[in-house]
Amino acid sequence: MGSREKIKQIFDLKSNGMTGFWTGNPHPETEKIYLSQMGIENRELLFQSLEDDCRWLQGDSAYKHPEGKPMFETSLGKTRIGLSDPGYFSDCESLKQVEEFPWPNPNFLDFNDLKAEIKKHPDKAILTGMWSPFFHIVSDFFGMENYFMKMYTDPKIVESVTNHIVDFFCIANDRLFKEIGDSADTFFFGNDFGSQLDLLISPESFKQFVLPGFKRLIEVAKKHNKKVLLHSCGSIYKVIPLLIDAGIDALHPIQAKAAKMDAVTLSREFKNDIAFVGGVDTQELLIYATPKQIKEEVYRLRETLGPNFVVSPSHEAILPNVPLCNVIAMAEAARE
Repeated sequence: MGSREKIKQIFDLKSNGMTGFWTGNPHPETEKIYLSQMGIENRELLFQSLEDDCRWLQGDSAYKHPEGKPMFETSLGKTRIGLSDPGYFSDCESLKQVEEFPWPNPNFLDFNDLKAEIKKHPDKAILTGMWSPFFHIVSDFFGMENYFMKMYTDPKIVESVTNHIVDFFCIANDRLFKEIGDSADTFFFGNDFGSQLDLLISPESFKQFVLPGFKRLIEVAKKHNKKVLLHSCGSIYKVIPLLIDAGIDALHPIQAKAAKMDAVTLSREFKNDIAFVGGVDTQELLIYATPKQIKEEVYRLRETLGPNFVVSPSHEAILPNVPLCNVIAMAEAARE
């Protein structure tokens, strides 16, 4: 069975017992180290050597403004260094100001490069779509703490900004999926809304300000017969039932040391409803363990989470402190 069919069966919750493997997205500095140690020239050769089943091909680079402007200019003249720094809408009290903002134009999208890249990997599970991180973009427009406060003080402003961003991503994803047709099976998008201990906002605020956007994006994917893989770091345990009801098929990256995101808890409560991608701890295990210990953990995760599981790090951006030998051990254990 090829990689594409294997991952499709896993996301259909119909795996025949063959576990999938995704290396993730090694940090550029990590990539340099690994390529040098292996004596190879590029990351595609790295993925091939690890027998990676997946290729993550984002659609965001398709946005090509004629003046080189980004999709969302959240500061528009304001200097932002940290997440808490105010963005363009930090003092906004007018829906008219939201309407008049220069929102991105879907006509500046060009998916030709993406389509060409997808064609290079016909036997792989392509994870694609606009990354669609509207939760983060709204946060940048307001400043994080200010965003959370405005959910209570100016909910209509927050909802309006959110809707404009989600509008763009829905149009963009719809166009993307139309153009790629059935050459890819999975919509992969991400919004980090969990901390190490809990959600960043209350479940009630999540239902009001975030979940509707998720539902709209998922609806676009399902319209084009795509499976939905959602990324969120941190502890999102409290809203996983809501995400399942919204239509997600698989969850990534299963941050192993975040509260109630351990394999035993997730398996007990959700393994009959969604597939899992990730779970191999990158906070400690992949950094400090031996290859033998890595393999033992992969075996445990496979046994616990069941057959509808893609072995992968608990954060896709593998950092330079992760030894190559441990990544190789993870890949080998996934295939055994």
